[in-house]
Amino acid sequence: MSERLTIGFIGLGNMGTPMSRRLLDAGIGVRGFDLDAAARERFAQHGGTAFDDLSEMVPGCAQLILMLPNSDIVGAVLEGDGGVLERIDPGTLIVDMSSSEPLRTRALAERVAARGGRLIDAPVSGGVGGANAGTLSIMVGGNAADVASAEPVLAHLGRVSHVGAAGAGHALKAINNLMSATHLWVTSEAMQTGIAFGLAPETMLEVVNRSSGRSGSTEHKWPKFILGESYDSGFSLALMLKDMRIATGLAEHLGVPHALSDAAVRHWQIADADLGRGADHTEVARWLAQHTEGPEGR
Repeated sequence: MSERLTIGFIGLGNMGTPMSRRLLDAGIGVRGFDLDAAARERFAQHGGTAFDDLSEMVPGCAQLILMLPNSDIVGAVLEGDGGVLERIDPGTLIVDMSSSEPLRTRALAERVAARGGRLIDAPVSGGVGGANAGTLSIMVGGNAADVASAEPVLAHLGRVSHVGAAGAGHALKAINNLMSATHLWVTSEAMQTGIAFGLAPETMLEVVNRSSGRSGSTEHKWPKFILGESYDSGFSLALMLKDMRIATGLAEHLGVPHALSDAAVRHWQIADADLGRGADHTEVARWLAQHTEGPEGR
């Protein structure tokens, strides 16, 4: 596979850097692009071929992986002036691993097909730790044959689940992050209640994690990023809030109940406004400890 395929990787940030490195370590030929020159340099030092011009990188790539912040940037990269779709070879497979908007992804896949390419969405869960370890949960939407073409490459990054047609992966990623954000918030409120009562947080987590209240927040985020006060999961509060809004927007579009989800979004919006640009999403636990009156009283 490494001799037959050339992979282009667009977006060498917190997630894209370790993901692209795993592909390089697997012996796959990877070209990389990022607007940040330092990111390109790190990629090159690990053995990748870095480009500062997409128009030069894209031709000859059988597959292009995108790890970008949102649908707007994905659209600009693919369809803007001099964008990727003007440069791809016929049949090129584009794998959008960004956290994009599912309805826009569905429409984008049709436009990519009209330009002679193929697009699947393959967002991930598992954070920077999962990207480094190759244990990401990869939720893939698209044509079954296209998913099968991508799977040998994606398997180096984690566990691949084909969840439906184009856009399905992005829908499930947003839904997953809405659930993750909501249980992190309520877990943090509950932990502060126990701490105020006099319970040791380590004891609380030990017991909850063998009881019905356990979640990814109690099993992973609180022990690893919050108790030690590192707050460095590598996934920003702003991106979490963006994914929550995608999920609630989808619920609104489909006409399904989302009152509790909307309330969660409102709480996260307040924390985001206070904590500011660049805050890690796990910092909401610290923020809650400092704002014991809660968002309702603000």
